[in-house]
This record gives sequence, structure tokens and C-alpha cells, in this order.
Amino acid sequence: MSDEVDERFMREALVEARVAAARGEVPVGAVLVDASGTVVARAHNLRETLEDPTAHAELLALRWCAMDRRSWRLSDVTVYVTLEPCPMCAGALVNARVARVVWGCDDPKAGAVTSLFSIGVDPRLNHRFAIRSGVLGEECARELKQFFRNLREKK
Repeated sequence: MSDEVDERFMREALVEARVAAARGEVPVGAVLVDASGTVVARAHNLRETLEDPTAHAELLALRWCAMDRRSWRLSDVTVYVTLEPCPMCAGALVNARVARVVWGCDDPKAGAVTSLFSIGVDPRLNHRFAIRSGVLGEECARELKQFFRNLREKK
């Protein structure tokens, strides 16, 4: 995909992240796009709202896409997410057989694609996906920093 296309869909993921922040959720958004360039699912973090530790943006979008398609195999899908996936999400992306994962900012504390682990690109796994990091990274990081700054100020 071109830089322009990646940035367009990352902006869609940022919209989802801002919806999460407005709900008091950590601002992470995800958008799933098929090979034709159609958005097939979108989600944002809902851990607090659903009281569900697995309600990360990526997992919710994967679930909704798989249910809509009636297939867990999402081999033609690119996932755009504002923050590098955690181990749980990276594992789900491998299991869903996604083609590609594009994220905004790295997560040095929990990132599992390049920061702490290499889930999704490790040749020992039965599936690997293409990756691209840093797409609108500063903007994605700014959303997270502002959210946590606001939380600290409320205390």
C-alpha cells in the first residue's frame, strides 16, 4: 500500500481512538480494510465500558469482521491500529491470518510486534504478517499522552 493510503486509514483509526477517549477509554482505535480498500470493521477500546480485559480495539474489530464474514480467516485484511499491538492482540492477528498490520506509535511497555516481542513476524510461527510502523506516529502518540495527562490532572 502507498503512504497516502496508509495515512488515510490510520486517520480512520484515529477517529476511533478519539471516540474511545471521549468515553473514558484508553484512546486506541483500529480499522480493518480488505484488499479492495473497503473498511470491513472498525472499533476502539472498550475495556472499561464492557468490563472486559480482552476488549481491545483490534480484538473487537477482528471479532466483528469474522462474524460478518462467517470466517475466522481474514487473509486479505490489513489492520490499522493507532498503537503497536500487545501480546494478546498480536497473537489474535496471527491466528486470524491477517495479511498486514500497520500501527501508529510503538509501545515500549507492551508492544509485541517489534518493541518487546516479534509476534507476527517470527519465522517459527505458522503465520506471519507484513508490518509497517510509525504511520502518523506522532499524532497517535499525542492522543495517548493527552489522555493520560488529563487523567493525572483529574486526580
